[in-house]
Amino acid sequence: MATQYDEISDRLREFIAQQHMFFVGTAARDGRVNVSPKGLDSLRVLGPNRVVWLNGTGSGNESAAHLLDTPRMTLMFCAFEGKPLILRLYGTARTIHEGEPGWDELIALFPPMRGARNIFDVEVDLVQTSCGFGVPLFDYAEQRTLMDSWAMNRGPEGLQSYQRERNAVSIDGFPTGLPVR
Repeated sequence: MATQYDEISDRLREFIAQQHMFFVGTAARDGRVNVSPKGLDSLRVLGPNRVVWLNGTGSGNESAAHLLDTPRMTLMFCAFEGKPLILRLYGTARTIHEGEPGWDELIALFPPMRGARNIFDVEVDLVQTSCGFGVPLFDYAEQRTLMDSWAMNRGPEGLQSYQRERNAVSIDGFPTGLPVR
């Protein structure tokens, strides 16, 4: 039932644009595999083989740590409404932090996000669809606003302190590459 493609077609690009949520999978050579749900208006398809997504400050920074060891990343989208479909984008990714080349250009693609921590630039080398028959139907209500409120309450200095304390290393002790400010 799975079908593989060399690139993201216009049809699949439209499917991605309709999704309110996606999942990110990464793993270093050793340690734990990480799968994270992502929402908000945080992903852009820039071409048939390029996707970027904006990552806000969170409880961990596993994806950034894993990419320093092994630059593999998988993005997965599921149709929770309408026609069933699962879409996976496989590729290699790099992390871009504020102040690094490319940050200003890419951050401009997204609405402002308090606590924006890094951007992941994914070069997609395989696109795969599958049926999604086992994915349940859910009704979308709205995006949560808690992350923005949390970041606003912490303020810029509080966010930097939080990132130094909780986002500088992964749960396996791997560095994340987050600049210390």
